Amino acid sequence: MALNEKALHQAQRSLLLEAAAVLRRRYARVGRDDSVSPGAAEGLSHFLEGIARSEPALHKADFNEAIALAHRLIDDDHPERSRLWPA
Repeated sequence: MALNEKALHQAQRSLLLEAAAVLRRRYARVGRDDSVSPGAAEGLSHFLEGIARSEPALHKADFNEAIALAHRLIDDDHPERSRLWPA
């Protein structure tokens, strides 16, 4: 893996982990928004962390959609528009 690819992978991993933390703060633990149940928010947080850690069970997950959702969560820009968002 080239240096630039390695740096990109690390930045994406950090983004996913930060988005999982934001998700927990907003929905799972604090209850700022009741549009998503705490259980669904916690499940999605685990999912984002699993993708960040390259867990084998999640290799078929849509990585690009997970990155897009992470950006939306951090920017608080309608994360519910993501295909990964709990219904």
